[in-house]
Amino acid sequence: MDICLVRKLGVPSHKELAMGAIASDGVRVLNYDVVGWLGISGKVIDEVAAKELRELQRRDRAYRGDRPPPDLRDRRVILVDDGIATGSTMKAAISVIQKENPQQIVVAVPVAAAEICQELGQQVDEVVCLKTPHPFYAIGLWYDNFAQTSDGEVCDLLSQPTVTNQSLSITG
Repeated sequence: MDICLVRKLGVPSHKELAMGAIASDGVRVLNYDVVGWLGISGKVIDEVAAKELRELQRRDRAYRGDRPPPDLRDRRVILVDDGIATGSTMKAAISVIQKENPQQIVVAVPVAAAEICQELGQQVDEVVCLKTPHPFYAIGLWYDNFAQTSDGEVCDLLSQPTVTNQSLSITG
């Protein structure tokens, strides 16, 4: 198990609404519907992206340290998230993983918007999603406890031995 770090670019007035996402290697995905609908300027996007890039780099140092990323070439990669609303963060993660030439990419989530699952299904080999409620409001509505995972919890999980086979799960 390893991590694929991405950061949501939250709308300044509504942080949970993603106007896009960033990931390592300069990956930036924008949700043009949200950006256009709210009239968000390029300057605002750049300011939010710069802030989130600092957090992305901090988490990379904290979680990975000097351990190199795994070799994903010809591997089955399962991207796991707590849910997908706009798809921005998952699209950024997919972009990062595709550059590594895996054999297969599977997206696995407990809850997501149905139209986003269909869209992602055109970018990856398989999408596994337990619930696609309509209308879709927010991921947190489907959890009794939607508290953020602490850095310590992430580091503990990453330090546990995992069984390696033909698959490698990437979470983040």
